[in-house]
Amino acid sequence: MSEKLGLVGRKIGMTRIFTEDGVSIPVTVLEVSNNRITQVKTVETDGYNAVQVAFGSKKPSRVSKPLKGQFEKAGVEAGSMLKEFHVEEDKIGEMKVGQTLSIDMFSEGQKVDVTGTTIGKGFAGAIKRHHFSSNRASHGNSVSTNAPGSIGNRQDPGRVFPGKRMAGHLGDVQRTTQNLVIARVDADRQLILVRGAVPGCANGEVIIRPAVKAKA
Repeated sequence: MSEKLGLVGRKIGMTRIFTEDGVSIPVTVLEVSNNRITQVKTVETDGYNAVQVAFGSKKPSRVSKPLKGQFEKAGVEAGSMLKEFHVEEDKIGEMKVGQTLSIDMFSEGQKVDVTGTTIGKGFAGAIKRHHFSSNRASHGNSVSTNAPGSIGNRQDPGRVFPGKRMAGHLGDVQRTTQNLVIARVDADRQLILVRGAVPGCANGEVIIRPAVKAKA
């Protein structure tokens, strides 16, 4: 994924809004308030152009000493999440430590990519975890209707190949949903409403960026 400049926020939840024609649109509400720059990286100092952005708040007792010094140097409140975005060379000069990124970088109708951590489901079987088709439930099949079936060869090579899709931990991984359309931008409350669902649970942290595959 491209690291275009975006905003860090949290997923409040899902709701619906209505168009002027009365059409109901399901949307996910994202809060992106107080995105402050904690560090500016340039080609001269770090070998590439980027900004580090903090979101949320964290108790001082929960912040490590290196991060505490970094936040104090930037003159900003300690954040619960740090994210780095690459910035074009002609725009890096406009970025200042302590500056707050504006929600105005996004507009209604714009396509965005939203990254979040999916909901953890714990241990799951191969059918549920990988969306396999279950075996038939009749004609002599009595104990393996929900089993994955064969997982390897009998003699040669006589082993299960690494990466074989089997039972295991389901969810709790980072995923990105691409080309979501912004239905509404509420600048007063620092909210972005996007059509459809985004990965993660309510209050989960998300990253919203301009879509990399959007057609010009």
